[in-house]
Amino acid sequence: MQRYTLAILVKNEFGVLNRVTSMFRRRMFNISCLTVSETESPRFSRITVIFDGEDQAKRQLVSQLHKLPDIVGVKEFEKGASVSSELMLIKMDYDAADRHAVLDLVDAFDAKILDYTRDAVVIQVTGDTPKIDAFIDLMRDYRILEICRTGVVSLERGATVMRKVTKL
Repeated sequence: MQRYTLAILVKNEFGVLNRVTSMFRRRMFNISCLTVSETESPRFSRITVIFDGEDQAKRQLVSQLHKLPDIVGVKEFEKGASVSSELMLIKMDYDAADRHAVLDLVDAFDAKILDYTRDAVVIQVTGDTPKIDAFIDLMRDYRILEICRTGVVSLERGATVMRKVTKL
């Protein structure tokens, strides 16, 4: 099995996300990451999906996605030809014994403290998924209170934009 990243440009309308994710469900793809947001135009939303599967099944899925009326365009991102990033907020117990170690990890991962109280700290980490996973793994030595991750967002390198390769 291979991991794929698709960017799907859709009309910004009610029910579109359900129709797109239903296409994945019907073809029995397990979505490992899903991110949805408005784009540079409020008329469109961008759905970034990361999933595992076989190449033939992925090609069939992409073909079927193009047939949906709400889909403006579909772009598969190849590793090295795209830039991807994720954001994570992690709330840590912040007792006196662990403060220096936690701050050292924040510095080492170029993270940022967003909220600081006597008993907890909220840290923001951005970067690729392996960086986020490594930060979490190291923080497990301390007391993690909560984690919230945005999911991966991706853009193709260079001047190519999705709206230039779409049905519009």
